[in-house]
Amino acid sequence: MKYKLINYISDKNNRVAMSLLTLVFAMLLLAYASVPLYNLFCKVTGFGGTPNITQIESDYVLDKTIEVRFDANVSSDLNWDFYPERKTFDLKIGADYTANYIAKNNSDTAISGTASFNVSPNDAGKYFSKLECFCFNEQSLKPGEEKVMPINFYIDPEIVNDKFIGDLSEITLSYTFYETSDNKNL
Repeated sequence: MKYKLINYISDKNNRVAMSLLTLVFAMLLLAYASVPLYNLFCKVTGFGGTPNITQIESDYVLDKTIEVRFDANVSSDLNWDFYPERKTFDLKIGADYTANYIAKNNSDTAISGTASFNVSPNDAGKYFSKLECFCFNEQSLKPGEEKVMPINFYIDPEIVNDKFIGDLSEITLSYTFYETSDNKNL
């Protein structure tokens, strides 16, 4: 009887331990996957001001215009100058446009960086459609090198049908460049 009780307790402890281990593993997996899943969610829905990334050009251009402001920032650990060629554009909704940003490496070593981006107001992100952008890839600059970085985009004409922002007169596209972790190993 004593032997069966010990086996029963041991089996029960093993099941609890395995259940807890499985739970810890699932939580770690979820924590690790949460950032890529959140980024995917934002890209698909435009949530949080994330612009729409597309390869499809707009089918029609409206006679209505909207002002697009361009903002540029650099993290404190990246020794670059980064700024838009023009700070504002008055654009026809639905028309394709190209805007340029300029980046310059002020250091005496080659540095790579990646840009994160956001659109304000947040609800406008799903209507800001990027066709091509420097932010899709890591950018590398040699010492003292200056580079023109284009972005090709349009404002989806469906924005005028959005009851919350259909009368919006201004959108801001903001980029922040960060040094990539690969540079730290050079």
